[in-house]
Amino acid sequence: MLRRWFRTALLAVPAMLALAFGSGPADAQSFQTAAPHAILVDAESGSVLFEKGADELFSPASMAKLMTAEIVFGALKEGRLTMDTEFTVTEDAWRRGGAGGGGSSMFAQVNSRIKLSDLLRGLIIQSGNDAAITIAENMAGTEEAFAGMMNRRAKDIGMTRSTFRNATGYSAPDQKVTARDMAKIAQHIIDTYPEYYKIYSEREFTWNKIKQQNRNPLLTLDIGADGLKTGYLEESGYALTGSAVQNGQRLIMVVSGLKTARDRAAETRKLMEWGFRAFEPRQVFSQGETVADVSVFGGEKGSVPVVAKKPVRLLLPRGSSEKVSARVVYQGPLAAPVEQGREVARLRVTRGDTLALEQPLYAGETVAEGTLTQRALDAAMEVGNDLIRRAFEKAKGGSQTSAPSGNS
Repeated sequence: MLRRWFRTALLAVPAMLALAFGSGPADAQSFQTAAPHAILVDAESGSVLFEKGADELFSPASMAKLMTAEIVFGALKEGRLTMDTEFTVTEDAWRRGGAGGGGSSMFAQVNSRIKLSDLLRGLIIQSGNDAAITIAENMAGTEEAFAGMMNRRAKDIGMTRSTFRNATGYSAPDQKVTARDMAKIAQHIIDTYPEYYKIYSEREFTWNKIKQQNRNPLLTLDIGADGLKTGYLEESGYALTGSAVQNGQRLIMVVSGLKTARDRAAETRKLMEWGFRAFEPRQVFSQGETVADVSVFGGEKGSVPVVAKKPVRLLLPRGSSEKVSARVVYQGPLAAPVEQGREVARLRVTRGDTLALEQPLYAGETVAEGTLTQRALDAAMEVGNDLIRRAFEKAKGGSQTSAPSGNS
C-alpha cells in the first residue's frame, strides 16, 4: 500500500517572497486591541492583516444568527423557499424569544403568520430571538434539529472548530466558535448571497408598530460599513462580526470579549481604520502561474505543476521589514491519474509568525497513469524513501514533525 505523507513542495517562488519588504518599522506589529479575540481579513485576497486569539473558542452570542440566516439564504437560493413564504410564530418562539424572554425581539405575536422577508429583517436588523426560533421550528420542526443543519452547513463552509446548539445564540455549554471561523461565514455570506447580504446594511426595521435601529455600530461611523452582526452575553462580553468597503477594498473583522458596547464601537472602528490605512497589496503569483511541482506516484510523469485559479495577492504592512515566506503543502505523493483542475495542495504564506494567507492550488495539467514498469519503479523508490524516513524518525526519537496520514 502506498503510504502518503504531508509534504512541502519546492516552490517556484519569486525573489520578493524570500526577502523582507522595506526597512521601516513593522506597523502591523504595533497595533494593539483590548479585545481578547480578534481577526481582520482582506476579503479579496484572504490575507490576514491582524489576529489575536483568533483560534480560541468563545460563545458567539447573537453572532450565531449569521448561521441561522445562512440556512435560510441557502433555501432561498435553491428555490425551496421564497421571500413570500409565511412561517407561523409558535408559542415557544413567542415565550422564549419574545420580549418576556429578556433578550432582543422583533415583537412577533404568537400564532401569527409572517412572511420570510419580514422574519429575516427581524432576525438581522433587530436581532430578534423570536424570529430565530420561528425560523428554526418552521424549517426543521425543532430548534435542536435546526442546530444540526447549522453544524452540517458550518462544516461545508470550512468552520472547522465551531459548534452550534441553537438558532438564537442563547448561552449553551458547548456552543462555541472562533474568530477565524466567524470571518469565514461572513466572507461566505457576502460572496454567495449578495442579494440578501444587502439586508445587513438597512438601518432600521419596524414590526408590530415598534421601530428598532440596526444594532451594528459601524453602520453609523462613515467608514464604508455594510454589515454584519453584533452579539452580547455576560459570559463572553460584547462582540461584532463586521465588514466595510473603502476604495474598492473590502475588509472583514471579528472581535469578541469587550467589556462594554462603547468599547466595541471604539475598538472595531480603530481596527477597521487601521486596516485600510496600514497595508499595501503585492501580487505573489498570477492566475495560472506555476507555483510549484508536486510529486506523483505511478504516473507517466513524476510530478505535476500546481497553479492558483485566481491571482494570489498579499497585503503587507507599509514600510514593514517582516519576512514573508511561502510553502506548498500537500498529502502525497499524489496517486496517478491526476486530473487537470483537481485541488491537490494548499499554498501557505506567512508574514513573520502570522499565517497571512492560505489558498487552494490545483493540478495545472493531467498526468495519466504510467506503464507497469514506471509504477514498479515508483513503488520501489517509495519503499526506499519510507525506510529512510523510519530510520530518521528512530534517530530523532520519534519527534519527526511530518507524520503519516494513513494508508490509501
